[in-house]
Amino acid sequence: MMRNICLIARREFWATVATRAFVVGLLILPATIGLFALIGPHIFDPDGFRLKGEMAVVDPTGLVAAELRKLYDPGAVAARQGERIAVPALPADIAATLGQGPELHILERPPGADIEKEKAWLFVQPKGMPRLALVVIDPGALDPAPEYPPPAAYDFYVAPSLGDQARLEIQQGLREAIVNARLLARAEDGAALRAIFDVPRVRSVTVTQTEQRETVGGWNTILPFVFLFLLFGGVMGAGGQLLTTTVEEKSSRVVEILLSAVSPTELMAGKLLGQMAVSMIGLLLYTGIGIAALASFALTGLLDVSLLAYLFIFFILTYMVMGSLMMAVGAAVNEMKEAQGLLAPLTVVFMIPWVLWFPITRDPDSVLSTVLSFIPPVNSFAIILRLASNSPPPWWQVWLSILVGVASVFGAVWFTGKIFRIGLLVYGKPPSFSTLLRWAREA
Repeated sequence: MMRNICLIARREFWATVATRAFVVGLLILPATIGLFALIGPHIFDPDGFRLKGEMAVVDPTGLVAAELRKLYDPGAVAARQGERIAVPALPADIAATLGQGPELHILERPPGADIEKEKAWLFVQPKGMPRLALVVIDPGALDPAPEYPPPAAYDFYVAPSLGDQARLEIQQGLREAIVNARLLARAEDGAALRAIFDVPRVRSVTVTQTEQRETVGGWNTILPFVFLFLLFGGVMGAGGQLLTTTVEEKSSRVVEILLSAVSPTELMAGKLLGQMAVSMIGLLLYTGIGIAALASFALTGLLDVSLLAYLFIFFILTYMVMGSLMMAVGAAVNEMKEAQGLLAPLTVVFMIPWVLWFPITRDPDSVLSTVLSFIPPVNSFAIILRLASNSPPPWWQVWLSILVGVASVFGAVWFTGKIFRIGLLVYGKPPSFSTLLRWAREA
């Protein structure tokens, strides 16, 4: 029996991996990611998305232009950029790219300047430093009226080539400069008032039992999503392949030839194991790419190695359940279009992790997260999200979820084995759910 199962598994494996479509499908995503990593900085030039140029300011108040100069001072810009970069120990070239902030030169014009002539300044664009905008501050900008909406504090004239992103960033800077100028105009000691509002953002430190490290922003959100993607992608790809090959072999009557040499149980087990080996290749490839990416950013210390072991355990359990059920659907129908109705419940099950991944990640110890960890077949998705979160579940919940998964594997394989014995040789009208249940009882 084991010899026949191994032969079927080997046939299923090579029939899939030896095709050009498999190689292209397996490598196209990592190849695309690698290609964009290499040519992305050249195609999407960071300078194209960087605020860079000159802005003329007519400021009768004498305070707003000074605040704009302080706001866009290179030192202040670099300090703000340093606060925004969440990943420590970046390679020098990447850190330099991320650290490029706005380069806006403020050109002050006299309070009595001719506005029409200043507008003409925008018409001539030198090659080196583009002329972006002309701002005319209202003389009463520092004394806002109490009515709502408040009157405009400035007039804003822009060059035709100024994009929306640059325009919005300039307006945000103007708002901050005017607010600062209003505060300074009402204070006897401007430096003391500025010190009151100047609270620098500090980098948080994550403390564990073994180490202390700078917190990587977004890590606790990204990591669960990545593990969910790996688990879902591996199971969905292999399950869809099982469904397709089963339907094709049945519709072409190849399955009848196979059943003359092996039993339905041996055929089912061989197909399951063969496609699982195929899916393992993809899972190992993408896991390796992820580890390599972490290594390039010197962040491998953030990844608990036990998570990878649990990922493969829950992948096998989920694959055996969902793959068996998809193969049962394939054995029961004659064409792919007939499988849609029977696939509806499985589709709903596949959607649950994507709908609930954020609530589970946000509160991994909630009643919802805990209960879903023990309800097959979504228990694997829920528990892997909790394991990758910032509050992993206790070990007994993990292993109880594994036991639940093992029990669901036996149930799904038993059900699929019953359907296989009857469905593979039944043609005609596709069965309903009640018919499948009757087959499972009678087989």
